[in-house]
Amino acid sequence: MTTQRIAFLKGHGTENDFVIVPDPDGRLDLSAAAVARICDRRAGLGGDGLLHVVRSAAHPEARDQAGEAEWFMDYRNGDGSLAEMCGNGVRVFAHYLLHAGLAEAGDLAIATRAGVRRVHLDKTGDVTVSMGRAQLPEESVTVTLDGRSWPARNVNMGNPHAVAFVEDLAHAGELRTVPPFSPAAVYPDGVNIEFVVDRGPRHVAMRVHERGSGETRSCGTGACAVAVAAARRDGADPAVTGLPVTYTVDVLGGSLSITELPDGTVEMTGPAVIVAEGTFDPAWLTTALS
Repeated sequence: MTTQRIAFLKGHGTENDFVIVPDPDGRLDLSAAAVARICDRRAGLGGDGLLHVVRSAAHPEARDQAGEAEWFMDYRNGDGSLAEMCGNGVRVFAHYLLHAGLAEAGDLAIATRAGVRRVHLDKTGDVTVSMGRAQLPEESVTVTLDGRSWPARNVNMGNPHAVAFVEDLAHAGELRTVPPFSPAAVYPDGVNIEFVVDRGPRHVAMRVHERGSGETRSCGTGACAVAVAAARRDGADPAVTGLPVTYTVDVLGGSLSITELPDGTVEMTGPAVIVAEGTFDPAWLTTALS
């Protein structure tokens, strides 16, 4: 049984919530089962995911990024599975580094499994993340639920998304389980599925099923995928017009501002909040890690 006191924090970005585990030297062995137990909302701390904070040089998956980014966001979904990226998670991760005195307000690079992400930390609490360029695979996808079917735009933001424009967000159903989609071969590693309605000019609202987490209050990469899909639907491709395009994307936990630049780079701006910090009970953590 370990007697070591291991710290944690709890934070959220537009109510997409995370357990933050600082581990600069990468000494913790966080199995999928341990992460799932920590993120359990009844038997653990509760969270849509876990942000394992490790120096890039100390993590085998990020050592090749250490020259660009000191810190690696080792992100896990709430069920313990690994994920390439998490947009809200990057904002909360960056805010934690500022909170802990490990970074200063201004520009910062963070390593992720989807590559290095550039972040701007605003002293007001907003964080802007350069999310990279969206990839738009050509495979067509159909989402079917409760007798209704919708074509879905295939968008990859470092992780896979299927964006379906619907008449009413209630058509998404309960979203605890994965909405059926076809062909399944398009997303061999699973997919995040967004249901989207229009709210006004350059303004949409969404609900999302995140793979490994179920419905969440927000999804940063999903909001980016939605904005890109909406821009293409609306004939507002910045690469064609030469002008940036910005969409407001309402999520259940708030709003995000998404801008796509003429070079294809997508920027996301939104809040990040630290709500609590403490230490794990050693006996409980020993059981969770075993």
